[in-house]
Amino acid sequence: MRLALFEPDIPQNTGALIRLGACFGVPVDIIEPCGFLWSEPKLKRAGMDYLGEADITRHASWGRFRAAQTGARLVLLTTKGAVSYLDFAFAPSDILLLGRESAGVPPEVHDAADARLLIPMRAGLRSLNVAMAGAIVLSEALRQTR
Repeated sequence: MRLALFEPDIPQNTGALIRLGACFGVPVDIIEPCGFLWSEPKLKRAGMDYLGEADITRHASWGRFRAAQTGARLVLLTTKGAVSYLDFAFAPSDILLLGRESAGVPPEVHDAADARLLIPMRAGLRSLNVAMAGAIVLSEALRQTR
């Protein structure tokens, strides 16, 4: 299982997701460019001293990330998904892909996903914080696969 962040915008969310990966022993892929400098103090503040404990791989672009994949299933978390994460059967080798906070992912990334999952919410509400969404779905994926 891996977490992948597509061109993250907000350093605090990135730091929180890296911390999540460190605590759960899940590698984190950062697909650049990021909307902030990697040295951003807010990233370090949210990630605290867990950044050094995390297994982080930075990819210079979407194409480089795709080239580095080794046949794992790409599972996109998206408000445009048709399947609830609660109804999905996760595999240990899945990569959970999270989009940009400001814009999600572009159509070519959406189309490349093997599965598109949503988190059911009350009608009329748009979305959860990306770090919270990642934690919810990763928790369920790990529950199913461990």
